[in-house]
Amino acid sequence: LSIVPLSFAERSNLAGVQHILLVLSGKGGVGKSTISTELALALQHAGKKVGILDVDLCGPSIPRMLKVQGKGVHQCDSGWVPVFVDQDKSISLMSIGFLLEKPDDAVVWRGPKKNALIKQFISDVTWGELDFLIVDTPPGTSDEHISTVESLRQYMPLGAVLVTTPQAVSIGDVRRELTFCKKTGLRVIGIVENMSGFVCPHCLECTNIFSKGGGEELARHARVPFLGCVPLDPQLAQCLEEGRDFIREFPKSSAFPALAHIAQQILDRTSSQSS
Repeated sequence: LSIVPLSFAERSNLAGVQHILLVLSGKGGVGKSTISTELALALQHAGKKVGILDVDLCGPSIPRMLKVQGKGVHQCDSGWVPVFVDQDKSISLMSIGFLLEKPDDAVVWRGPKKNALIKQFISDVTWGELDFLIVDTPPGTSDEHISTVESLRQYMPLGAVLVTTPQAVSIGDVRRELTFCKKTGLRVIGIVENMSGFVCPHCLECTNIFSKGGGEELARHARVPFLGCVPLDPQLAQCLEEGRDFIREFPKSSAFPALAHIAQQILDRTSSQSS
């Protein structure tokens, strides 16, 4: 995989994107990619056209979630054409997973090469007209995050959604992410508590495996909005494992109402800003 020089299409390639949303967490394994994907689908169900930019270079999992692994990106005059996920072309995706020769290839890169590809992803992908561009990030507050935020700054991102799980360890790491957002001047749209309970597929009762309420307490302490709790849904997980149509199954999930509510709060934020 080689990185070609940046083009001068940077301004025009994001000109048609109305709102840019980053999904962050200081901790790995909290479900950032899952929340990014489900949030994109929830916004699509609200009638919006959505792009997903996967800058988790070492763990690109979204192509598999959306059943587009193995697809290739194409070049046009202004850069890379993202992969369209659905027939209506209402969700598009760009990921390093499309640029690897084999899906199991490891990205063993130092920081400068990672940063160069992130900047190229931001400048050289021809998104066209989008209501939202969701940027899925790796865990932490390191080089990749600084490069992403700095490269997007001129486009005035809507802000960041921070993802946590209820455990104290995860809450502590997300607290550091709040500090990162403050230092980089990135607005925090709100906090999402993921894996907030397990929904039994038989009786539909929700059990709080990892406790509950840590994300809401953190949001209250940090004085940022709490967007909601998203439960674990084993049926969605099984759908991904078996290669079933995640997009078609998503509205049937017990997590769907929670994600739809979170998406609506983001839509309310954009409408209030525009008015």
